[in-house]
Amino acid sequence: METCSTAKTYEPHVSGRKQSVSGRKRQSDFQDRLKQKIGRASRVRSVAIRFTVAEAEELEGAARAAGTTLREWGRDALLQTCRDPQDDALFTEMIATRLLLVNLIKPMLLGKPVPENWITEAMNGVRAAKHKAAADLRKEYAARDQKES
Repeated sequence: METCSTAKTYEPHVSGRKQSVSGRKRQSDFQDRLKQKIGRASRVRSVAIRFTVAEAEELEGAARAAGTTLREWGRDALLQTCRDPQDDALFTEMIATRLLLVNLIKPMLLGKPVPENWITEAMNGVRAAKHKAAADLRKEYAARDQKES
């Protein structure tokens, strides 16, 4: 191995040319990305999707921010969406808040006092019902979307 007075170290490459350490690192990273992940089936199917220039730039920015390639980021986003579309904690908690408000505001609007134990019972009821309520609302939205399509 030859050394240079600079910080870079050079070694002969397979072709006989010398390659910098950073060049070998890039080549190694590229080869690692090409290798099949252990335990994963080979990817044999490709799906083409067209985007506007603005959409493509937005997607590329998201992939860059995630520190991955656009292909890997897009694959992960699509698979996550189809595998777990019902797992939206924010939506579920929003429905829980809605249920709680409806349960607490109704007696207040009617001028009835709301006892502390009733508030606790309402919160426990909402905790138990929020997932089913969110799932039912998603089905309602999906049915409405199908009718509009």
